[in-house]
Amino acid sequence: MSGGDGPGAPVEAEPATLAPAELATGVHVLFTGRAGGVSAAPYDTLNLSGAVGDEPGAVAANRRRAAEACGLGDGRLAWMRQVHGASVRYAASGDSAGPAAAGGRAGPAEPEADASFTDVTGLALGVLVADCAPVLLADPRARIVGAAHAGREGMAAGVVTELITAMSAAGADPARMHAVIGPHVCGGCYEVPAALRERVARQVPESGCVTRQGTPGIDVGAGVEAQLARAGVQTVTRDPRCTAETRGLYSYRRDGRTGRMAGFVWLAP
Repeated sequence: MSGGDGPGAPVEAEPATLAPAELATGVHVLFTGRAGGVSAAPYDTLNLSGAVGDEPGAVAANRRRAAEACGLGDGRLAWMRQVHGASVRYAASGDSAGPAAAGGRAGPAEPEADASFTDVTGLALGVLVADCAPVLLADPRARIVGAAHAGREGMAAGVVTELITAMSAAGADPARMHAVIGPHVCGGCYEVPAALRERVARQVPESGCVTRQGTPGIDVGAGVEAQLARAGVQTVTRDPRCTAETRGLYSYRRDGRTGRMAGFVWLAP
């Protein structure tokens, strides 16, 4: 969980430069922020979602910039229409949706799912977030990668566990998997009604927490970490940034109407 005193004391904005990191041998990941794009307020500037009211042309331009940051061409980003569920899909080489789809013009439709996996080299799986946790997975030996959108409801429904099951059925081994949990709202900031905390904690006990104000809260990151451990994933890293505390990241809880950043994972050639 990130430090600080909550949303009233935000961390400085992240620099605009986007650079991939290596999750495992032959596997790259990238988390975007809100800087470095062309969208106007309140989506300023690197909004990657076409479903939040932003100008379609701006979203298309931002998605091109994200593809370039990944070192991939237009149309090599595979997106999902996320619904806070636990459905998992396989992303094939023809499933990538280029900037045209983001711009509302002719292009591949984004399939409804909250997790995806692939064994296609050079196809980046994208997951959109603005407080939920983007969870990226890879088995470098099997050459299979996956991405999950793990918010409160998706975590409770077991989306990460379902993704690991699907990847395993395709030949991956949880014991060989590497996982990274991207920036998300921390438990210290994520206040919810007591009844809601208890409902979610019945599904994922480790997610129940108390906020910095001493009120009921949900720690999505802790819940996801526990699910990864129960599934046998041993190599797990966690981005310490809280979206609500970090002004360089999008946060729906902090700002309301806002954009979406993304986590990407892909197999390098």
